[in-house]
Amino acid sequence: MPVVDQIAKDYEGEVTFLAVAGKSSFERSLSAAESLFTDRLSWGYDDSVWELYGNPYQPYTVLITADDKIVTEYYGTPGGEEGIRDQLDALLALHG
Repeated sequence: MPVVDQIAKDYEGEVTFLAVAGKSSFERSLSAAESLFTDRLSWGYDDSVWELYGNPYQPYTVLITADDKIVTEYYGTPGGEEGIRDQLDALLALHG
């Protein structure tokens, strides 16, 4: 996920990125995380997160404000890198 890693670097200190693995074995998820993520992107393994959001697909993105309000949810990466950046900029604008 080089695009997400670069975006995490660019927004470091402004946005927290968390990847939640699931729907696979822990060992397989760990191997994927080690090959896809750097230390800028935290990740955890928890199938209950998938159940919480009722989501059957990966990747699935939820943008949450600092005061815990969900502002957007989407599957995949609509708009690619530019779309992700636009969504993050809109999220940050909510908190000026």
